[in-house]
Amino acid sequence: MKFITAFSVVGVILLSIAGSLCQLDVCGRAPLSVGIVGGNNATAGAWPWQVRIRVHKYLCGGTLINKDWVLSAAKCFKDSSNVSDPDTVMFFGRLNQSGSNPHEIIRTAKRIIRHSNYNDQLHNNDIALVQLNSSVTFSDYIKPVCLAAAGSVFSADTESWVTGWGTLQSEGEWTFDTLQEVMMPIVSNSDCDKAYGGGITSNMICAGLLNQGGKDSCQGDEGGPMVSKKDSLWIQSGIVSFGVGCAEPEFPGVYTRVSQYQNWIESYMGSNPPGFVEFNSSNFRSAPNSLLFSLSLTFSIIPFTFYSLYLSS
Repeated sequence: MKFITAFSVVGVILLSIAGSLCQLDVCGRAPLSVGIVGGNNATAGAWPWQVRIRVHKYLCGGTLINKDWVLSAAKCFKDSSNVSDPDTVMFFGRLNQSGSNPHEIIRTAKRIIRHSNYNDQLHNNDIALVQLNSSVTFSDYIKPVCLAAAGSVFSADTESWVTGWGTLQSEGEWTFDTLQEVMMPIVSNSDCDKAYGGGITSNMICAGLLNQGGKDSCQGDEGGPMVSKKDSLWIQSGIVSFGVGCAEPEFPGVYTRVSQYQNWIESYMGSNPPGFVEFNSSNFRSAPNSLLFSLSLTFSIIPFTFYSLYLSS
């Protein structure tokens, strides 16, 4: 009985690893082309993981992380939690808000999961998962992003890109018709905390032009991705969360730090987790690949570890 149980556990682990490796085969691959304040129009297929989310009348961003799940911000789903919500509509493969989007497909929400410890006032744990009512099919215009694995390091000045259809200015009503993209450097948490007078935690990651402003995410971009490129892969470091105004000097944008939430995300996604990739200035490896190597060397021990993935508010 112990022998059978042990192999059952091994089987479950290997299925989980296989799912992660499968995502690593497709995640984070898209051409870089050259919204968001201070940015430029994106081109079709440039950011194939970008999702437009309509929650009743409220608009947000999101990120496709596998064929069945979207990652976004908890603040986008204040009236929905852990329930099916056909009024939450997600648009994949979209480039323009109006006119034709020949590569677009649409899904509704089968399940919405907000982080149970989300704090709207402190912007803490500003992360949510949305399970689709039916799977999407990957194409050149619809693909998942890779997620930053636990232990990832995004040092100050790391080149990062943010995408979305948000407003041009704080409290503005006019939004961009075409998906926007902008490059911003990471701002260290110590400098960001000083700018905000406290409240920036290790669960948050900041980006922007600290001394001059002019580039930022804005209203309507919440829940959307901030990504960085390492070799051939795009890796999501943050989720658009909050800030003071938009593109204001001295106040960088604040994002949920994805690498703090790996365990939380995997706990809901079962045998088909997203592709988690470790990012830092000197080392680049995928967490599932390193795990598989460990298993091949010490199969009887089964050294399987879940890392905690936390996104910043």
